[in-house]
Amino acid sequence: MNYWEDPGPGCGVLPPRAALRSDAPRLSLNGQWRFRLSPSVGATGFEEVDFDDSDWAWLPVPSSWPMHGHGSPAYTNQKYPFSVDPPYVPDENPTGDHRLVFELPSEWSGSTVLRFDGVDSCARVWLNGVELGVTRGSRLPAEFAVGGVLRPGRNVLAVRVHQWSSGSYLEDQDMWWLPGIFRDVTLIARPVDADVFVHADYVDGAGVLMVESAPGAVVRIPSLDVVVPCGETVTIPGVEPWSAEVPRLYDAVVELPGERVELRIGFRTVEIVDGVLRVNGRRVLFHGVNRHEHDPVFGRAVPAERMREELLVMKRHNINAIRTSHYPPDTRLLELCDELGFWVMDECDYESHGFMLIDWKGNPADDPRFLDASLDRMRRTVERDKNHPSVVMWSLGNEAGVGSNLTAMAEWTRDRDPSRPLHYEGDLSCADVDVYSRMYASHAEVEAIGKRAEKPLEDPALDARRRSMPFVLCEYSHAGGNGPGGLPEYEALFDTYERCQGGFLWEWMEHGILRPDGSYGYGGDFGEELHDGTYVLDGLVFPDLTPQPVLAEVRKVYEPVRLSVAGDVLTITNRYAVLDTSHLSLHWEIADEGEVVARGPLTLPVVPPGRSATVQLPDLPPLQNRERWLTIRAVLTNNTPWAPAGHEIASTQSLLTTPTDAPAPRPGKQPIRQAEDLVLGSGRFDGRTGRLVGLGGWEVAHVPLELWRAPTQHDARTWDASTLDRKARWANAGLDRLQYRTVSVDAAGDELTVVTMVGAAATDARVLTTYTWRTDGGRLTADVEVEPLGEWKVPWARLGVTFGVPAGFHGLTWFGLGPGQAYPDSRSAARIGRYTSTIDDFQIPYLYPQENGARGDVRWAELFGTAGTLRLTGAPHFALTVRRWTTAELAAAEHPADLTPSDRVWITLDALQHGLGSPTSGAPILPPHDLQPRRHRFRFSLG
Repeated sequence: MNYWEDPGPGCGVLPPRAALRSDAPRLSLNGQWRFRLSPSVGATGFEEVDFDDSDWAWLPVPSSWPMHGHGSPAYTNQKYPFSVDPPYVPDENPTGDHRLVFELPSEWSGSTVLRFDGVDSCARVWLNGVELGVTRGSRLPAEFAVGGVLRPGRNVLAVRVHQWSSGSYLEDQDMWWLPGIFRDVTLIARPVDADVFVHADYVDGAGVLMVESAPGAVVRIPSLDVVVPCGETVTIPGVEPWSAEVPRLYDAVVELPGERVELRIGFRTVEIVDGVLRVNGRRVLFHGVNRHEHDPVFGRAVPAERMREELLVMKRHNINAIRTSHYPPDTRLLELCDELGFWVMDECDYESHGFMLIDWKGNPADDPRFLDASLDRMRRTVERDKNHPSVVMWSLGNEAGVGSNLTAMAEWTRDRDPSRPLHYEGDLSCADVDVYSRMYASHAEVEAIGKRAEKPLEDPALDARRRSMPFVLCEYSHAGGNGPGGLPEYEALFDTYERCQGGFLWEWMEHGILRPDGSYGYGGDFGEELHDGTYVLDGLVFPDLTPQPVLAEVRKVYEPVRLSVAGDVLTITNRYAVLDTSHLSLHWEIADEGEVVARGPLTLPVVPPGRSATVQLPDLPPLQNRERWLTIRAVLTNNTPWAPAGHEIASTQSLLTTPTDAPAPRPGKQPIRQAEDLVLGSGRFDGRTGRLVGLGGWEVAHVPLELWRAPTQHDARTWDASTLDRKARWANAGLDRLQYRTVSVDAAGDELTVVTMVGAAATDARVLTTYTWRTDGGRLTADVEVEPLGEWKVPWARLGVTFGVPAGFHGLTWFGLGPGQAYPDSRSAARIGRYTSTIDDFQIPYLYPQENGARGDVRWAELFGTAGTLRLTGAPHFALTVRRWTTAELAAAEHPADLTPSDRVWITLDALQHGLGSPTSGAPILPPHDLQPRRHRFRFSLG
């Protein structure tokens, strides 16, 4: 058997141990290496010291070689991109040979290890022509003892990396396949058997510390005046506990023979009490995200500064937890989580999802040949990351079915580190774990689980055990393009049921890859034979970490402080687990029709965690006959490591007054026939079809009824393979190809009434649409009535009208929800106000073009530019989209560059919209946002 197909963990690798910072001499071997890529495994010989590699390419290490022009990235979600025949892989196995010549400092001495922090997927290593061994487990470290092979002066390191190996069967995560030496390579002069395991609990207000290490080692914590031999337990009164909200760390050192290890210790105790996961005695609510390691330029070789920026963006959006999907991250990320404060579910590099497509036949998780490799991966995960206080839960892996190897991994982990609970979602019996976890459970199912009324297991003992567990959604509310919706309803369930302890949104980042033309590629853009398209675009932030609109929704839903106004009283509810409100300040603001008329501070009482308090609101300015809103914001009082003073943590809005209804405009004009047209005030209508064709001096294109939208990524997906997605159902119903038949055009008195029958070919589902136009000489007002006829079997995507006006408009001001987009089930973050934007900035540049940019509850909007000014008014309001392309053009585009501005600006006024939902993940649109066909009336005015 070829060594890369051996199902074991590898050979020659030292036992795993913690990632440690110490004063041991170290030599980074990162930099430019010589590199040769072959389409399959060839002969060796390149490992020889005198091998001539002068005609090889240069490649930076760390790197993913496809990101540097060697081969191509390939994306699949579940499918293995090779024949499923474990542990074998194809002969066509891209192989990258790496060589580095380096100089060893003359003062170097002592035992030495060569450490690889991550190699995808299998590496065979030589130093000075001597084979050191083979490593698999791509996102896990491997160390080799090299003290007897190193030479003073010139040394030659050779590494052969195979894209495919037996390990690939355990690494079928939803991500790009990107081979290479993608994490640091380091020589470290330290004892090969030296390790440190910190046990730092928080019990009854004191720290309880015991550090395992080598005989004779001593641990020192200067700030606590602690000096204690390793292996002894000491109780330290007055310790401040570590939490994600107050990440208190104590600098410590462990003095080993010949080495000084630096540690940052956080005291905290994780336990499950009465079916609730608690840290330091407090219930934890995970406001989390699933995070892959990805950089749009460097692939899996993520720069340290990008990691920090990722976490800062998370903190600024009230995210407090990370699931390391689906493998241990770069150790520097966990150091940052310790420092900045995040709850971390640390997941083993273990997934065999592709076996689900063949009914789990031959699944490595239940194959004895893969037992050693399975245990090895779990050991390397736990041993590397055991000293991080941020890690509060171990996860055996992801989507690997069930099997004896997972049981063995759980048993080993529980024995090695009983201080943290175990997680694994793939076995619904929860036989090996401590937490009941689900992916993409609907709101209804989460509520049933919260009540401990979920569907029972066949085994009564297992069922009783599972019902006693805390519940976590390891993945929920699948992002991707415009969506998801329904986040506030999930959060309400987490608040209602103590057992439901939040979860981790899928997922943090869009995995777009930057292409030479400046666009981002997704699955299929790199010539892959097999791929899963846009499914890799499923994040809350764009690849450059720019927040997508949904991240504002996440921040609002995850607010750690709830503000609500009733009358002249503000109620503050503290949802923090540890912090009181002393770090926050309150500010209020009054705006009349979006214009601020008064503002000031409010005194915020110190509210303990889990408690509420009230504040009397100040006397307000005299009332005006305008729509008046009160906005209250809770902001940081002082700078923090992750945000400046003034950063908003929470907010609320309250409608104080509405304007007195103005009398309806008195009719002042009657329709006049001019040649083939009808003229009503500033409006000119086609005399045959009744469509508006002119407004003032502008030519206008008028679509009298819109029921369709450019499908979102969620519209184009479904969780249930037995049902069609919304995009397909809408297409089958013809919502994207409506036909219009004029029933009548009547001019009588001061009204122009146009009746149109709207339907699609091959169906009797129709909509009778009646426009009644009037004018007072200035505004042109339409009252629209729609009545569905026939048998409608699908919901509508929208109910609105579209106008095409000259391209000379370039900006708009509106009074309504903003500043970002707002859809029926994703609008918590939007606030009523007066906003201004360019038409181009009104769009959301999703990497896969789709419905976007609607601003909800718009009372009025005004377009401006060289074409003049156009005012739009709703009664009472509408949702507004303004674009330089049609809905059909938007739907046909596959990348933003496919969208070319037309000779018109297209305005859609929606009376009703269908929700966004998250059908990708099995959560249906909730009834209030499911736009079923029904009679409806609405009014709008132009001019």
